[in-house]
Amino acid sequence: MVRSRCCTNSPSSFRNQYDNDISTFSPHGRLHQIEYALEAVKQGSACVGIKSDRFVVLVALQRQGGELASYQKKVVKLDGHMGISFAGLTSDARVLSNYLRSECMRHKMTFSRPLPTYRASHRYGSRPYGVGFLIAGHDAAGPHLYEFSPAGNCLDYVAHAIGSRAQSARTYLEKHVAEFATSSVADLIRHGLGALRETMPSDKDLTVENVAIAVVGVTENPSDEATIAAFPHMRKEDGFVAFHALSREEVDRHLKAHQQTAGTGAAAAGGDAPAAAAGEAMDTSE
Repeated sequence: MVRSRCCTNSPSSFRNQYDNDISTFSPHGRLHQIEYALEAVKQGSACVGIKSDRFVVLVALQRQGGELASYQKKVVKLDGHMGISFAGLTSDARVLSNYLRSECMRHKMTFSRPLPTYRASHRYGSRPYGVGFLIAGHDAAGPHLYEFSPAGNCLDYVAHAIGSRAQSARTYLEKHVAEFATSSVADLIRHGLGALRETMPSDKDLTVENVAIAVVGVTENPSDEATIAAFPHMRKEDGFVAFHALSREEVDRHLKAHQQTAGTGAAAAGGDAPAAAAGEAMDTSE
């Protein structure tokens, strides 16, 4: 009796030989566990971060686990000067955010100063975590927006997006990148909502329930009454605005402003189309 043997050279069996250990490279020079973790980030709901000369804004899309479930929290405060938004596995995000929060407290107790933003991404573990972070912070060097990926890359960005359909958001950000440096907080939020809207299907809308917005930075005129009213979390002696998530009322106000701006732009584009068509018809008749 001859026993049949399965083919051990199939692509799936060949791949599985090299995805059991984070330190084992495949013959093609790939770490499959890293690729799996990066794929988990791509499947997560989108997050957008934008930086100006004074502020950093995070805008995140919150998903609902089911019809009867609440929306998942996507913005986490680490310290007064720093916070994160994430895409990927929520359980891994919880583990890493707790670690980063402990690091912030430990650094402050040891050195009597806040943890520099660039050091918040230094983390080593036994496996790659299936979550990506956008880290927003403000320190002595100014505002910062970092992306921390499962591959270990940590890059400083002017604007960035991660998560599902993030390329559409990055395309929007690339079109408006020249405006970000001198933009106000309201304009940064408007662009963040515009980029986030690009990641959603056409039959879905941004609402108060599925959008989270967070801000950190330093105001230009801390003694101005309008500035004080706009930033209740501001430190009056130096104008520092601690990292905080906006309330439902504030998110609703920015959503209405964004929808009004988007409606005005669509109306203007629609008005230009008939005029252009009329011009083409006139040229043809001539």
